[in-house]
Amino acid sequence: MSFIQQFWEGLQSATTLEYVAVFSGILSVWFSNKENVWVYPVGLINTTIYIYLSAQASLFGESVVNGYYTIMSLYGWWCWLQKDNTKTSYQLKITFSDKRWMLYQNGFFLILFLLIFSCLFLLKDKFYADTIPWADGLASASAFTGMWLMTRKKVESWYWWIMTNIISIPLYIYKGYALTGLYYLILLILAVAGLYAWKNKAMKLSANL
Repeated sequence: MSFIQQFWEGLQSATTLEYVAVFSGILSVWFSNKENVWVYPVGLINTTIYIYLSAQASLFGESVVNGYYTIMSLYGWWCWLQKDNTKTSYQLKITFSDKRWMLYQNGFFLILFLLIFSCLFLLKDKFYADTIPWADGLASASAFTGMWLMTRKKVESWYWWIMTNIISIPLYIYKGYALTGLYYLILLILAVAGLYAWKNKAMKLSANL
């Protein structure tokens, strides 16, 4: 079966649940680009559905990631709503990562990738032959890192989201979720736009300090 044929058949077999997940995910990322706190409540709809869909496709790393997204969405929601001492504006601002934050995020990613890859490799060997440890591990670890940085409004979160989307597009199409593959392509475009928007905001903030 050709890739195009597989993609088309995947779109035709997409469920209503998958369509809801895709729409809420795109809307959530759009809110994120705008630095709007609605990114989190809308995103919760997306993540809870994908916990189920990812597990069905034997993408257990992605299922765990969406569970993590759900928890971190609640944390990020709280962080983004905190006001400064004047109670007139939000305390958390979009900023670039300094050397300390760069070290943290790269170490966080590496440790997670090795951990997720090892766990998935064992699952593949003993239980689920169709698991893809290296791809699922990369997508999962980069997503974990991107979500954490987004809760702290770090510009670099978008680089990790871009990496996650690039890996997830072929991964989900291969697993038969063509609509989700298309969804990640849209997210990739939104992530590039988000990176540009957040960079501009961070530079303007730095210039005003």
